[in-house]
Amino acid sequence: MSASSQDLHTETMRHALSLARNSPPKPTNFRVGAVIMRLADSHVSAEGYTLELPGNTHAEECCLLKLAEQHATSEEQLAEVMDAPHALYTTMEPCYKRLSGKLPCVERVLRQKAWIKTVYVGVQEPETFVGQNPGRKMLEDAGVEVVHVKGLEDEILSVATAGHRSP
Repeated sequence: MSASSQDLHTETMRHALSLARNSPPKPTNFRVGAVIMRLADSHVSAEGYTLELPGNTHAEECCLLKLAEQHATSEEQLAEVMDAPHALYTTMEPCYKRLSGKLPCVERVLRQKAWIKTVYVGVQEPETFVGQNPGRKMLEDAGVEVVHVKGLEDEILSVATAGHRSP
């Protein structure tokens, strides 16, 4: 990774972190920010954060729902209308399991693997709610590259866990 591309990844992750700060602190979820960026020109196609939209929404889910709305389609049909490769930046690795019963973010990304080629993550998901997260392996096994953007871990975890009770 060149220095300029590393700068872009860090800058984009900082933007995702700024989005995460918009999420209300609660003891029952992580505050996460996400950005979907077109690879060809670094255009931000969508961005979101935990609980931005109604319905106990995760950051990645908000991005996909907003992108689907922009394209007058459903999240399930996005892969049929998105024709340019994109990357997903998320402050915390996508969840593989949702206690709410909603579709996990790993599965949402896998539905879009025709155009989401890389997932950049700031930190691994802590084992707080669902234990160890095999999501990275699931994504990589399906051909989606997962890259850790280093350097913001402490800040990301501080924002993500705001509102959690101390043990």
